[in-house]
Amino acid sequence: MKKLTALLLLAVLTANCRAVLNYPSALGPRYAGAPASTPAAHAGAHALRVVTYNVQWGKYIDRAINVLKTRAPLLDADIVVLQEMDADGTRRIADALGMSWVYYPAAVHPKLGHDFGNAVLSRWPIVADEKLMLPHIGGLRHAQRIATAVTVRIGTVKVRVYSAHLGTPSDIRPAKRRDQAQTILADAAAYPLVIIAGDMNSHGIGKEFVAGGFLWPTEHNHFTTAFFNWDHVFLKGFTAPAPDGRFTGIVRDTLGTSDHDPVWAVAQLP
Repeated sequence: MKKLTALLLLAVLTANCRAVLNYPSALGPRYAGAPASTPAAHAGAHALRVVTYNVQWGKYIDRAINVLKTRAPLLDADIVVLQEMDADGTRRIADALGMSWVYYPAAVHPKLGHDFGNAVLSRWPIVADEKLMLPHIGGLRHAQRIATAVTVRIGTVKVRVYSAHLGTPSDIRPAKRRDQAQTILADAAAYPLVIIAGDMNSHGIGKEFVAGGFLWPTEHNHFTTAFFNWDHVFLKGFTAPAPDGRFTGIVRDTLGTSDHDPVWAVAQLP
């Protein structure tokens, strides 16, 4: 009887943990769009408001749009990075916010039946982009992780932006998650102004980015999930924020959109 119970339990777990269908090419699939007009000049901008939001499985897009358009200070965002998205959900959010966007899926999720990946939305023109393949296949669903990387032009200033979603603790060991972070850092080394943001599935991984010369404004935020502070923003080449100023925060009232709360931070241009 015990053996039968164990076999049944194994069958249930296996059924619930089917492998994803990865997109192994660094070339795509790729989806992008832009509003009819975007700011063409620096327009006196001295700071960028960055938002990272894991919209759980891209399920509640209308709710996510409501949150991003009505919750201060999210509604003032210049850069929004999204995780767990598909192309249609990304397009709908970008259109609602009047932003340019680039989206790369990492895989087709077996439970969802649609694409699962990362996006970058920008108030400013996106002039280059790529899909950055991260090392190590996850153990649970054999998922390939990626970062979506774009270059945003703000007048004559170019900023490299990454939307990252690192492997979960149930998928990979901490050392492998550090390898994923180092892959992003290696790509970012060529750019003087960099924003790396997303669901890091870790708090301690922030030390890797600090060691790589990044500011970590979200280090001391409270939990962004039920129990952990896993959603972060890292900045390179930007001016350190004033210690008495409000330069980061979390929005809690999200209408049940996700198991992650959106996080914002201010990137002060030098």
